[in-house]
Amino acid sequence: MPAVLTRRSRWRRLWSRSAPALAAYAALHCWTFPLFLITNGEDVNIGENPTPRDWVVLTLVALAPVPIVMVGWLVSRMSDSRKRAIAATVALSIVSVVIVIETDPSRLPDAAIFTAVVLLLTATGVGSVVGWALRTTVSQLAMMGALAVRALPVVLLTTLVFFNGNIWLMAATIGAGRLGLAIGFLLSIAAAFVVSATKERVRPMLQSPAALPRDCEQLADTPFATMPDAVRSPPLTRTERINMVFVLAVSQLVQIMVVALLTAVIYVTLGLIVLSSALLDEWTRGAPSSSSVSGLTFPVPDSLIHLCLFLGALTFMYISARAVDDAEYRTMFVDPLICDLHATLIARNRYRASIAGKSSVDAADPSD
Repeated sequence: MPAVLTRRSRWRRLWSRSAPALAAYAALHCWTFPLFLITNGEDVNIGENPTPRDWVVLTLVALAPVPIVMVGWLVSRMSDSRKRAIAATVALSIVSVVIVIETDPSRLPDAAIFTAVVLLLTATGVGSVVGWALRTTVSQLAMMGALAVRALPVVLLTTLVFFNGNIWLMAATIGAGRLGLAIGFLLSIAAAFVVSATKERVRPMLQSPAALPRDCEQLADTPFATMPDAVRSPPLTRTERINMVFVLAVSQLVQIMVVALLTAVIYVTLGLIVLSSALLDEWTRGAPSSSSVSGLTFPVPDSLIHLCLFLGALTFMYISARAVDDAEYRTMFVDPLICDLHATLIARNRYRASIAGKSSVDAADPSD
């Protein structure tokens, strides 16, 4: 929980702590370099019968997340902060070189802005919270099937929406900006449900962050295991309370987002199977049957992508509202997170007591 740390601790060694994200950013640019060499910087129009070059491009695009995640993970495993700082410097240098080769030096400020954002997220602790939520989600993938089952009713309902001609006309005519606003509006409503329910769930913990025996056992094999419990648990600050609610809410929202994206992918696949050119032309009144992403033109209609994103947002809303009152969901997903947070609070109390003890010793030392 980043808010537990002092401000000085959160801003310490930012460069080395940001190395995994910067390394992943460099891996992304390195992965785009072969695409630049293959396409010579020109747009790629992939039709219904892709050429061998098109298949190579599609393969590189599909496999891009693998090296990006792998490089970031490998750098995160470095325990030496000096090596991580070197890795961050090398990564940013590689990004600069690739940008100059692929485009021109005028795009270098984009890399500088991205680096500044990464450093800011690292300093504020948002990056660590999101990373923790993703790791928790990956560790619970085996149980994500149960959450996906809860989405089946809305999937069956949205199937009727999927085959509605008026909805297809809306998806074909709406712009990306307006669609983004609509999806953001729906997601914000769903997030409000989750945050409100989360505040009620953790309210007892926010009021009394006391140590419990079972929570102390979770701190075994950690630096906090040898620290004594505080005689008196200091009350949580406003920032720490917000941090706790934020951590728990983001963890749930990430889990729900995974299922919503899976639903969107299912509908994209269904659309590619059942949609013919004649049917698409009838529903969208002659809208383009291809879409362009970063210079790559795919034989996937924009209207299909827009509609599936909208259906994914509806799924996100449904699961979020369902999770608020679903006792089984809370038992499977929320309660383990709350237990982890309670153990974190115990570590926080011990950490604060340790800092207070050191401050008292320093104040009483006449040699200072």
